[in-house]
Amino acid sequence: MANLNFKGKTFVQNHHLAVPYHQLVPVKSKSLTANLSLKDNLIIHGDNLKALKALLPTYAGKIKCIYIDPPYNTGNESWVYNDNVNSPMIQEWLGKVVDREDLTRHDKWLCMMTPRLKILRDLLNDDGIIFISIDDNELYSLKLLMDEVFGEHNFIANFIWKKKGTSTNVEGAQVSSLTDYILTYGKRNAKLNQRMRPKEDRTYPYKDKEGNYRTTIIEKKNAGEYERESMQFKILGQSPRNGKRWQIGEGTAIELEKKKRFICENGVIKLKIYDFEDKDTFSANPNLLLEVGTTDSASKMVNIEIFNEPELFANPKPTDLLKHLFNMATDKQGIILDSFAGSGTTAHAVLDLNKEDDGNRKFILVETEDYADKITAERVRRIIKGVPDAKDEILKKGLGGTFSYFELGDAIEMESILEGKKLPSYGDLARYIFYTATGEEFKPENMNEKKHFIGETKEYEVYLFYKPDIEYLKSTAFRLDDAESLGTFKGKKRLVFAPTKYLDMENLLNSRIEFCQLPFEIYRMK
Repeated sequence: MANLNFKGKTFVQNHHLAVPYHQLVPVKSKSLTANLSLKDNLIIHGDNLKALKALLPTYAGKIKCIYIDPPYNTGNESWVYNDNVNSPMIQEWLGKVVDREDLTRHDKWLCMMTPRLKILRDLLNDDGIIFISIDDNELYSLKLLMDEVFGEHNFIANFIWKKKGTSTNVEGAQVSSLTDYILTYGKRNAKLNQRMRPKEDRTYPYKDKEGNYRTTIIEKKNAGEYERESMQFKILGQSPRNGKRWQIGEGTAIELEKKKRFICENGVIKLKIYDFEDKDTFSANPNLLLEVGTTDSASKMVNIEIFNEPELFANPKPTDLLKHLFNMATDKQGIILDSFAGSGTTAHAVLDLNKEDDGNRKFILVETEDYADKITAERVRRIIKGVPDAKDEILKKGLGGTFSYFELGDAIEMESILEGKKLPSYGDLARYIFYTATGEEFKPENMNEKKHFIGETKEYEVYLFYKPDIEYLKSTAFRLDDAESLGTFKGKKRLVFAPTKYLDMENLLNSRIEFCQLPFEIYRMK
């Protein structure tokens, strides 16, 4: 496998591990749900690297499909490098617009993408699939980077999407680009759904004594010289035309001819297929994506039909394109994540698919920019409730659904807990500790703060003695009566997190307790 080298690579290889977990703060006023929950459809406003890290405790290994549309790095997008990597060189990049005159723009783009892709991989389940929209500016670098992060053997396809209907005149350009790419990888056991043509979609316009039937031509082009001899026999006294070959073998053809299943129309041999024997058919997905919307149709949908503001959002992706991708990657279930959410097309596509097939897919959108509420979330609100002036009757009535809106909160800096700086809530710290200690999903409905219980797995019961109060942290210690209050031993190791303890090792062993002092023991449990 070819190696990809770029400035800053050594500093960003493990940067995703150094990114602290942050609190996710629910915002009731911006949500569209009666019950705010991290298990709802989600829209998260904040730096997408930090937000992805914050999602790990709840969603690691849970995501079925990821679609991202990162900056194409054309030099005209005005994106800014903002990852606080511990390197003087990269520190110099912070807060500076990456434009066409920037000689390190390709290095910066790869440094930005690397830690995000690594966390995205951790979020995917084993049969999950990731789609990434890109153009010629970074396609080749991205392919090498994806080979490193996801594995060359997990490459699935490079889809080519026709994004424009006609050529446009660009000053100085020799060729007008009508296509973008969608680079597609799996995690471990990923497979795309095959295209299915249901029997119900077919018509049977002819009838004989056997029943209703349709016809299909049984000739095809030769795929190689070795096939020509064996597939050149006669059917109804006629050989294949113009050097073509039959699609069926001679033995099968003899049997079908005895049953009078062939007809000849204008010199073309056709096979009768009756409705009672027809079946659903499956075929591979083509890598050329046509008639799934264009940037022009998407702009009209978002800017005119939904918002009635012609210049609101540049180059949104069409809903039909994303619906096509999600149909290939998911069934009626599954969580779909988009960490460069933009105008919110991913949410629109998910809700539209659910409406069509009565599915239960969920979406998670992450948007860094300030328009996360006014464009991203607002589009989702409107399509859920209904767009009165929409041409589509279903969109006019509304697609239905809910979502919870979250802001990215403070970092959970474990060293600062005992100093009383930016103390997280009990639930946020419980989520962080439970995932870090057990590696499994935290379920807030199982938490009992009064009993200090935050959850259990097949191996562990986990307890947390904590309040976001510096005086409590200074004065609280885990004691014998606390150990007795945990109840009877259930055969599982009991992890207890607290600022300190007043119990010796013998009592801890007798109670089947492994004590973990806040904050330092959390790191040891990773």
